[in-house]
Amino acid sequence: MTVTLEVTSGVGTIRLDRPPMNALDVATQDRLRELAEEATRRDDVRAVVVYGGEKVFAAGADIKEMQAMDHAAMVVRSRALQESFTAVARIPKPVVAAVTGYALGGGCELALCADFRIAADNAKLGQPEILLGVIPGAGGTQRLSRLVGPSKAKDLIFTGRMVKADEALAIGLVDRVVPAAEVYEQAHAWAAKLAQGPALALRAAKESVDTGLETDLETGLAVERTWFSALFATEDRERGMRSFVEEGPGKAKFL
Repeated sequence: MTVTLEVTSGVGTIRLDRPPMNALDVATQDRLRELAEEATRRDDVRAVVVYGGEKVFAAGADIKEMQAMDHAAMVVRSRALQESFTAVARIPKPVVAAVTGYALGGGCELALCADFRIAADNAKLGQPEILLGVIPGAGGTQRLSRLVGPSKAKDLIFTGRMVKADEALAIGLVDRVVPAAEVYEQAHAWAAKLAQGPALALRAAKESVDTGLETDLETGLAVERTWFSALFATEDRERGMRSFVEEGPGKAKFL
């Protein structure tokens, strides 16, 4: 399998495993969508880590495979490509990308689908599609600009240049830079901590933020208001507020 899902202590690790560079061919894209949907369904998965292994996150699409496609073939395939990545972005649970080595093209776009990105100090990220005479096609023009702002996104997309971990941190493309040997450990720890939290409230928070970024303020506030009210019907809300009153803040257990 080019992509696997392993679950430990409430954390599901979606692992890319297509040596040597985890090139994202059609089969890998489809498998990624299947496992993202599985992680969404499974109650034992409460948070997710996306990981490419110790050496590389994903160096991009399979260019040889793409080169053989004509316009008609890509018209058909491009929707499925985007849907595979969107399935990761729409996992209604906390998702962290553990980025080692290269995260280029589709690899960078996959990292953009996470809620949080932890990168190795030797990581390199970028959207080099322009150097092939095309543009990012798996969400890069949209998610990158929303994350780092339009001018920084255009810099990376127009030039196709790679950025090292320190610059990626400075522009907000990644959220934390750690020694390469600690990337997965720290990503799993971040996910495991959130896996102990109130699942419905975390889902509500993620949907409210993501929906708000895609719409106007009034609509975003309506989504927030609806979720906020709905959570008053949950056991987690009762447990959290009771613990606060009786024991003080931060001591509620939601499992």
